[in-house]
Amino acid sequence: MDLVVVFDEDTPLALINHLQPNILVKGGDYRKEEVVGHKEVEAKGGSVVLLDFIPGYSTSLIEAHIKNS
Repeated sequence: MDLVVVFDEDTPLALINHLQPNILVKGGDYRKEEVVGHKEVEAKGGSVVLLDFIPGYSTSLIEAHIKNS
C-alpha cells in the first residue's frame, strides 16, 4: 500500500514509529543521515530512498494544481 499522510508535528517521527513504513522517501537535497526516522525505518529492515530532482516537477506545483482544480 502507498500512503501520503499530512501531519501537524514539527517532525514525522511519531508518525513513522506508528506506521512503521518499509520505504521512507525524501528529496535528493537531503543526506540519509539527515532524514528524520531513517534509523527507525532501517532498524525494521526498511530503506530510505533519496530521489533526484526532475526539472518542472515539485510538490509545491502539485499542491498548487490540486488547490486550483
